[in-house]
Amino acid sequence: MKDKIPPPYTALQRHPMMPQASHDEAARFNFLTLFNRYLSGEIGRGNRIAYETRVMPAFKVIHGREPENREEIRIAMNQDPFHRMWSALKRNSMEMRQQNGRQIVLRQLDELDAKAKAFNEASGLLELDPSVEQPIYATCVDIHCQPGGYHGGEREGDVTVGANYDVGLFATTGGALGSLNNGGGQAVVGWVKANRPDWQPKRILDVGCTVGHNAVPFAEGFPDAEVIAIDTAAASLRYGAARAAGLGVKNIRFVQASGEDLSRFPDNHFDWVQTTMFLHELSAESMPKILAECRRVLKPGGLLLHVEQPQYGPDMPLYEQFIRDWDAYNNNEPFWSAMHGVDLKAMMEEAGFPMDHQFVTGVRAVPDKSLFPASPDGEEEDYGRAAIWNAYGAWKPQVTSGAEKEISA
Repeated sequence: MKDKIPPPYTALQRHPMMPQASHDEAARFNFLTLFNRYLSGEIGRGNRIAYETRVMPAFKVIHGREPENREEIRIAMNQDPFHRMWSALKRNSMEMRQQNGRQIVLRQLDELDAKAKAFNEASGLLELDPSVEQPIYATCVDIHCQPGGYHGGEREGDVTVGANYDVGLFATTGGALGSLNNGGGQAVVGWVKANRPDWQPKRILDVGCTVGHNAVPFAEGFPDAEVIAIDTAAASLRYGAARAAGLGVKNIRFVQASGEDLSRFPDNHFDWVQTTMFLHELSAESMPKILAECRRVLKPGGLLLHVEQPQYGPDMPLYEQFIRDWDAYNNNEPFWSAMHGVDLKAMMEEAGFPMDHQFVTGVRAVPDKSLFPASPDGEEEDYGRAAIWNAYGAWKPQVTSGAEKEISA
């Protein structure tokens, strides 16, 4: 039983910008972490039982056939009282997580803003551009139920949303991202070094970086590289740059820019372009533009890597597609379903990455095992909360005497 209990919130590493939680605030996060594990595990398995024993048989009686797509399953499951209860509990757990984090941040906002300002003025890691507009796909809802999404705030120039995002990420991941919430970035660095042990990228671009919890490991893993972390949200960047400065990282810059327009960077500029859990927050119109810009600024032979949840397809059972889709309808992730339903390989090919230069691999978050024991779930995926991701990548074709030279992963 003990190995099923996630690490306590007090094990989270307190970097200089991390908001300080009181005893009761930490206890609330501990409750929510355990509650999320319970909902995703023991209670969550009741959804499949409800589907197989009640919902599917009733659907077949009414329609004379099995469901043909995940949308039909969603509509039918939304009539089942168990699934409705489970969904309500999941939604409320996310809202409670956001409100607890918000309470922690607002209580000490003056101090956080002052620290962020001091770090950013001294470090030179932050470059804001007020002319950058927030895209509609980022402002249409409060993403993840976070008040203000990634871009909002309580006052001009504050760090509310970035601090809230960082302070509560532990609760939604059960500590699976490690003591600095950076297990995703560490996993990517580990994959790169295992597959290209002699590769030393000089310029790395992280698109959609939020607070830089994935970009900072790139800078730490490749200390001779220049890392540029971009986002449209100044509020997240202010916190992210101060966080990096507080951690002593110097070879990174946080730049306010849109992935749809990377014109500030010349062609063939970066050795590596990265996105992490970013594509599912993009509109259908914006994603091809971002992929095309990523290709343009990438050097021949350079790496494009997108870390995401698995794409839906004929090999994924419809029930699994349905349960993965929960976030699209219940967790303020309006583009999740459509994005995971597209043929990402075909879209990357249209952006200029030939199929024979693409690859799909897997990355698993790297927790700090001195504080965070290995997950008792092993390799089991819990459909959106376990730190197990797919990575969709491509190496930009080399051009040698007019002919493209294939580069494998």
